[in-house]
Amino acid sequence: MTRRERGLLGLLIALALVLLGLALARHLHRYTETIDHGQAPEARANPYLAAQQYLRQRGLVATLAPNYEALAQLPSNHRSLLLLGDRSYMTPNQAGQLLSWVRRGGRLLFVAEALWDEHKGMSGDLLLDRLQLHQLLSRDLPQLPKAADDDFPRLTKLYLENEKAPAYFGFDPAFHLEDPTNKAQSWANSANATHLMQLTLGDGLITVVTDADLWTNGAIGRYDNAWLLWYLNQGTDVTLLFNSDHDSLWTLLQRYYPQALLALALLVAMALWRLGLREGPIRQPEPLARRQLQEHLQASASFLLRHAGQDALLRSLQQDVLRRARRRHPGFEKLPVAEQWLVLARLTRQPTSAIGHALRPRPRQRLSAADFSRQVAHLQTLRNAL
Repeated sequence: MTRRERGLLGLLIALALVLLGLALARHLHRYTETIDHGQAPEARANPYLAAQQYLRQRGLVATLAPNYEALAQLPSNHRSLLLLGDRSYMTPNQAGQLLSWVRRGGRLLFVAEALWDEHKGMSGDLLLDRLQLHQLLSRDLPQLPKAADDDFPRLTKLYLENEKAPAYFGFDPAFHLEDPTNKAQSWANSANATHLMQLTLGDGLITVVTDADLWTNGAIGRYDNAWLLWYLNQGTDVTLLFNSDHDSLWTLLQRYYPQALLALALLVAMALWRLGLREGPIRQPEPLARRQLQEHLQASASFLLRHAGQDALLRSLQQDVLRRARRRHPGFEKLPVAEQWLVLARLTRQPTSAIGHALRPRPRQRLSAADFSRQVAHLQTLRNAL
């Protein structure tokens, strides 16, 4: 292929690619697709992350407190504390410290957690009971007639001076706050219940709400929920506490009962010392010297005598004598018993009477120790002679 032909071929290929690209471009359309991966890990870990960021955008300092212990050093001037989490593990001492902090000028906002129990005369919520506020279910209240101009009866409304329309908030309408002692200076209501109350305590201010779900990440952007959070905390530095996990039993014991723990440790130490005392004489260790062969033989013989009996030992010696005789005199086992005794007498130089006495089967009755020793001695004499 010449250079000109190669050039024409390359030109045709390039032209074909251009035409293919134009054809594809006429059928391609640009579009944007949004893929929702859910909440970020920070938002899943902090349900009030959006509220915290909103307060910072409005110029407020908003920080998180890890637990109640971090509140001990919290200043009271120009400071707001939002208790948005579970308070079931709050101690009476901690509740008293919080109210004292408010009296020094702090602002406290907390969520009412328990319903008022008429029979017990308490709700179990330490802060509500100390402030003499009650939380009830809205369904237990007498139903009020619906106002003609109320288009949103389930929303909570707050009326401000110089404002023509109220602000609307998404509190849970199932709960109601009641102030039997008339301490509250301001409040916000839905059509049939009160969901926010404010009262002064010393130099500070307390805000009680029926729930804080309207300030979570998924709800703070609805209605005027975000504005209410700023309005209640304007001009202060805000501290949020929502993860109020209770301390472990060991931590609580160290904090409130250190003397009892010390006494228990001393008691355990004394008990261990008492158990470790020796009682009676000290047992001496066994000597390390080994037993002699004669002692081993004597122990083995005593064991066999106890478990096998005299007959077994005597038969063993008699068989040993006959076995040695068969090796010394071929055909010994085929001889009659009398001739066997004659052969043994010749081999051992013992009288046939002694041989017969030694090899004759013994009666079943047990021999005395002296007779048994003599019988064994006779058999050993014959065996050694063979």
